[in-house]
Amino acid sequence: MPSLFDPLSYRYSSKRNLVLSTNGMVATSHPLAAQAGLSVLRKGGNAVDAAIATAMSLTVLEPTSNGIGGDSFAQVWFDGDLYGLNSSGPSPNKISRSALEKRGFHSMPKFGWEPVTVPGIPAAWAELSSRFGVLSLRDVAGPAIDYAERGYPIQPTLGKYWRKAYNVYSGLEGVLFESWLDTFTLDGEPPQVGDVWRSLDHAETLRSIAKTDANSFYQGKLAEKIDQFSRETGGFLRGSDLSSFEPKWVDPITVNYRGYDVWELPPNGQGLVSLIALNILSEYDLNPLMAADYCHKQIESIKLAFMDGKKYITDPKYMDVSYEEFLGRDCTLKRKKQIGEGVMEPEGKHPGEKGTVYLATADGQGNMVSYIQSNYMGFGSGLVVPGTGIALQNRGNTFSLDPGDANSLEPGKRTYHTIIPGFLTKGNRPIGPFGVMGGYMQPQGHLQLLCNILDRGLNPQSALDAPRWRWDEGKKVEVEQRFPRYLAEALDWRGHKIGVALDSGSFGRGQMIWKDEKVLFGATEPRTDGCVASY
Repeated sequence: MPSLFDPLSYRYSSKRNLVLSTNGMVATSHPLAAQAGLSVLRKGGNAVDAAIATAMSLTVLEPTSNGIGGDSFAQVWFDGDLYGLNSSGPSPNKISRSALEKRGFHSMPKFGWEPVTVPGIPAAWAELSSRFGVLSLRDVAGPAIDYAERGYPIQPTLGKYWRKAYNVYSGLEGVLFESWLDTFTLDGEPPQVGDVWRSLDHAETLRSIAKTDANSFYQGKLAEKIDQFSRETGGFLRGSDLSSFEPKWVDPITVNYRGYDVWELPPNGQGLVSLIALNILSEYDLNPLMAADYCHKQIESIKLAFMDGKKYITDPKYMDVSYEEFLGRDCTLKRKKQIGEGVMEPEGKHPGEKGTVYLATADGQGNMVSYIQSNYMGFGSGLVVPGTGIALQNRGNTFSLDPGDANSLEPGKRTYHTIIPGFLTKGNRPIGPFGVMGGYMQPQGHLQLLCNILDRGLNPQSALDAPRWRWDEGKKVEVEQRFPRYLAEALDWRGHKIGVALDSGSFGRGQMIWKDEKVLFGATEPRTDGCVASY
């Protein structure tokens, strides 16, 4: 870290402009990852190739939020149609509630083998490349492999969260977690801002995935290493879980808000929460100038949406009700009636907060991708398969051990998933991809981003810059320090329990590409090391 100045200290507000282009664009949370995607576009790749190159690079460049052993989802606008990909992995077939209870667990743990589910990210890369890419997976993997082999300097936001993660993961005891320390520290300490970090194991794993179109990860040498590590250290994951995994192509679901169609993926993701809340808000003739009432209704709508989401969303095979029921007018009007001048105390579970990476890409032919991938909690389970750089996710932490819960743990079941890529259209015309990463903040971020644009008329960059609120639980709402004091006081007067957060890290980090005729407008997030790369 430089001795003269602090790269994490910014005393004055600054302005980001929209980035405009016609040939191609990549927006994501790390500048080098955006450049990786751009290099593939310049090489003749399309938006899908660029998305894969960016995603592969992010596993190297931002390991605090995602990795090869995580899950991913995507929405792809290609040749005039919108496609959805769910590449979230199920729980291992050998796991069960009784098995965890025998180990002394009464709720899902955060770390170790118990919350590990089948990784879906490598399969997503291969599936997207096979169906829509014009370059081979080997061609698009080059930048990511190069970053892993040659190294890269730690960016400010990345360094901050790496240090926070180190304080957690370095405290995990046992040989099970030694590989994490070997992989993600420099001589036992977290890399500082400006330090150069590399991972040769990570590079070799990416090279293997690229050469085999991910077959090595699910049926070959990498699968064997994962299986062996699990068997030797008390894990439930087996090679048969990996070999049987396949991503699922799904039909995106939508609601119309202010004349625009908002698209999310169906459960097991929580995109339904965003759509329920937007549906409720669409029943109001909202006046953004009446800021307190406007914000109050947003908060109450998201509470109601989470009440349904946390109660019912899980693997669709285990859902007792159809998600379409929640988007019907009768359900929407019923929920609207529950919103009054006062503040409700919602029933059921409250959301939490976790980490993710999101990216958006577009090319000159009109194709666009909304893509998201995650380890769930930072580096995930704390398990790194020795000699591979593969950090295994802890997505299974969202399972319940209550057999009466819709999201109760079962063998081979997909859990409630927080990561949601969004897409916007108008009529039959694509507007573009958007996303706000950050666990249970994501539906709240989608709601606020879209309302900022479609209700308040803000451009996409201003919409991302705008100070945010985050509903925590009950009547508790946290706001950023930049949130207008008069508005916070007005919400407090209504009965919301307002807290001011000193750090903006829990309010999400978003990206958006907006297409107007042939021009692409790109926006990125001031809360991270974000970048829009274009040509």
